[in-house]
Amino acid sequence: MDRSGDYLDYTGRADRLSGGARRIPIDTPNGRFSVWTKRVGNNPDLKVLLLHGGPGATHEYLEAFDSYLPRAGIEYYYYDQLGSGHSDQPDMPSLWDLGRFVDEVEQVRRALGLSRDNFVLFGHSWGGILAMEYALAHQQHLRGLVISNMMASAPAYTAYAEDVLAPAMDPEALREIRALEAAHDIENPRYMELLLPQHYEHHLLRMPAAEWPDPVQRGLGHTNQAIYVSMQGPSELGMSADAKLAQWDRLADLGKIEVPTLVVGAQHDTMDPAHMEDMASRLPKGSYLYCPAGSHLAMYDDQETYFSGLVGFLRSLPPGT
Repeated sequence: MDRSGDYLDYTGRADRLSGGARRIPIDTPNGRFSVWTKRVGNNPDLKVLLLHGGPGATHEYLEAFDSYLPRAGIEYYYYDQLGSGHSDQPDMPSLWDLGRFVDEVEQVRRALGLSRDNFVLFGHSWGGILAMEYALAHQQHLRGLVISNMMASAPAYTAYAEDVLAPAMDPEALREIRALEAAHDIENPRYMELLLPQHYEHHLLRMPAAEWPDPVQRGLGHTNQAIYVSMQGPSELGMSADAKLAQWDRLADLGKIEVPTLVVGAQHDTMDPAHMEDMASRLPKGSYLYCPAGSHLAMYDDQETYFSGLVGFLRSLPPGT
């Protein structure tokens, strides 16, 4: 029995829970676990699988989609990746591996019956890395792809954080933040006390943190820090040199992704909007959505721009083959 009290049948079928939710068995090098998904809407021709960020966050902060995609007639799936949210959370660091996560997404796709006729993969932040990797490995199954608020190079992301974002912060606050990171003391309440006004309220979600919507509070509050630190590192300003994703770079490979792809960037993002515009130009069928008032969570602080562009892209996709 998992921690939510729902039993999984390990014969290979996905259990159906209430309210469109399902638990899907996932085979890994460390055994079989289960992940949680939830379908919203019904459209046989257009189904969007949502990959949340983190790594290690949850689907919850993406609940803004409920205000836009249902009325546009778009079917979509919430999904907590292994180690996150309602999914199993094994204490096995070797599972926090990019290639294994790609294989997990492919197993979820098969279980949900998604195909080139209808399958659009959406990835936000870390989910964007996962979406790019999935497309490079399995694009034959995709009708379309969305890369939201994620650069195609971890070194470029770190350089942008260090060369552009960090120098704009209060120098004393930045020194204290760096000292806490160097001491691996990011659980210290002082760390978040400094980050919220100095960084998050400028580049994560541009409103006072006390006013952040409930889905954001829940999604970030439930982040599995073991996954996050392993893959991203303890810093919120770029990736640590010893993080698993520190040298990840797919900028030169974007030309291999041949499905229609939307890249979303925002002026105040933690990610460089110019880099994301360049990504769109490198994709054979790429387009760029720019959110001038948005930050990393542009689906909240530039909501109309974000969702009008996203829905427009989804509706414009050529029919599935």
